Amino acid sequence: MAGKGTKNNQQNVQGEAQSEQAKQTQPLDFDVRIQSIKPSDAIKGTASVNINGAFAIRGVKIIEGTNGLFVSMPSYKVGNDYKDICFPITPECRKQLNDAVLGAYEQALTQSQNSMAKHHEMQQAPEGQAMDMTGM
Repeated sequence: MAGKGTKNNQQNVQGEAQSEQAKQTQPLDFDVRIQSIKPSDAIKGTASVNINGAFAIRGVKIIEGTNGLFVSMPSYKVGNDYKDICFPITPECRKQLNDAVLGAYEQALTQSQNSMAKHHEMQQAPEGQAMDMTGM
């Protein structure tokens, strides 16, 4: 009887290990929405992240550090330390999340800069192209 219980336990452990491995290799679908862009602050922007349409995270920050941009998860202060409220467990998930957030930030920043450049061009139209509204 003892041997039979051990065999069942081994099967459960193997099944759990296979299930865990499958979870780690599955790509996640991150839908990132950039909420704000602040180019002059250390906090460059904020974002919301929806994971697989099942879990949402608000208050994700894009921060400029000494080694470049990084993603900061929502956190709370305990003494002099900050503790993340939620965070990726595996290095693969962390990389996927960071890539998705920083990619969305770069795209939003480019769109914002292009929009500002077009707006500036319209305001700086040559005199010959400006609309003549005299006599209207």
